[in-house]
Amino acid sequence: MGKISLIKEDITKVHADAIVNAANSALIGGGGVDGAIHRAAGPGLLRECKRIGGCPTGEARITGGYNLPAKFVIHTVGPVCSRRAGEADKEDALLAGCYRNSLALAYENGVRTIAFPSISTGAYRFPVERASRIAVMEIKEFLASRPDMQEVIIVCYGDEVFSAYKEALK
Repeated sequence: MGKISLIKEDITKVHADAIVNAANSALIGGGGVDGAIHRAAGPGLLRECKRIGGCPTGEARITGGYNLPAKFVIHTVGPVCSRRAGEADKEDALLAGCYRNSLALAYENGVRTIAFPSISTGAYRFPVERASRIAVMEIKEFLASRPDMQEVIIVCYGDEVFSAYKEALK
């Protein structure tokens, strides 16, 4: 079974077959991880994303990595956390789909090392403790069924996110 690594790093500098972009549904760049990836990859990424035409929440799309050290960028759109009663299960399922669909798409494209940010925990306000448990569960399930996936790297931006994922990995 492949391993799970946890690092504090800028995802645009990670050497992996693919990095995951916590994208917006239009796939045209924005703030946070999405903006950083688009800036580092260069204008070719935006042109390819525009040809794709968007991505619904919970799904994933793949592009080239352009000027990034990764060969591919897998774009996934996480849910916005509403914190309204009765929405948590739906939001959890959509977030789980982000990881599941990104990993499946990576595997279909020959990716053996992949790096994920903490999806939806920035501007989309998903609680990092809840998000980290969902992410780790989905990653472990995937690795158990795909022994040739070598490594999933969880890339944390900041101490709070790193601590939450470290706890979820226990």
